[in-house]
Amino acid sequence: MKVLVTGGTGYVGRAVVRALIGNGHDPVVLARRSQPAALQDGCEIRYADITDLDATTRALAGVDAICHLAGLTRVRDSWSAAAEYFRVNVGGTATLLSSASPSASRGGVRRFVFASTAAVYGAPEQQPMSEALPLDPPHPYAASKVAAEQSIEWQARTGEVGAVVLRLFNVAGASDPDPTRIVPRVLAHLDGETASLQVNGDGTATRDYLHVDDAASAFAHAVEAAAPPGEVHHYNIGSGFGTSINDIIAAAERVTGRKANVVHGPPAPEAPALVCDPTRAITELNWKPHRSDLTRILTDAWQAARSTT
Repeated sequence: MKVLVTGGTGYVGRAVVRALIGNGHDPVVLARRSQPAALQDGCEIRYADITDLDATTRALAGVDAICHLAGLTRVRDSWSAAAEYFRVNVGGTATLLSSASPSASRGGVRRFVFASTAAVYGAPEQQPMSEALPLDPPHPYAASKVAAEQSIEWQARTGEVGAVVLRLFNVAGASDPDPTRIVPRVLAHLDGETASLQVNGDGTATRDYLHVDDAASAFAHAVEAAAPPGEVHHYNIGSGFGTSINDIIAAAERVTGRKANVVHGPPAPEAPALVCDPTRAITELNWKPHRSDLTRILTDAWQAARSTT
């Protein structure tokens, strides 16, 4: 299938492109004009802002499916730019859905896979987290994802599209460009970029970390599974294992052979544990995380970091 990947030049998007190629598909990367024009993995690149209806409609020519990953993703930034997060994350999704309609594109595009986030659940007491949990977005970023999911669900009711929503947990490993996330931050410290590693509280806060290649594989499986037109299927995508900050630091020390200088600060007001129950995805998508053990995540991330220095 020819699959349009929005956000295909990003961290997860690049991995999705590779996964689609590995599964025999023909990905087309959708990029903004301001992004690099070099071909990625030999893929065609088409240009459009996801909020531009005419441009996205042209970009969908000949496409069989959409993997929609483009959007704004930083939780802290969303507090001060809530309107912009809704404009891009909700408006961009709605624009793509309109462009995929048979009335806009010849024949329409009926397969739609959306990158959402496990943050839509907030911080539930029930652990691990299944798709049966109520949605309780704790910040504008998560709220924009909930609203985007709702736009997909209502559009699916027209019968024009079938959609798969993937609620991703903490994606990590390989060449993660976000220095604010814990794995790049720990490895940057161990590489000598900072004198100390600041940790909130005692380091026991536990999260579910998913290798970026496992996340990408879920998109390839979702494209192939394809909810029938009129339906939306939701899946939590995570490793199914809880990992504490202390676990990450200890594993990073083993992988690098270096010792961290950890400075503990006041505890943050956060849930003690947020862990995925991936049972539905494993059962229905025929997907399984194969690379998400902690040592593999940190080894791949360390090798990627060292290759750029």
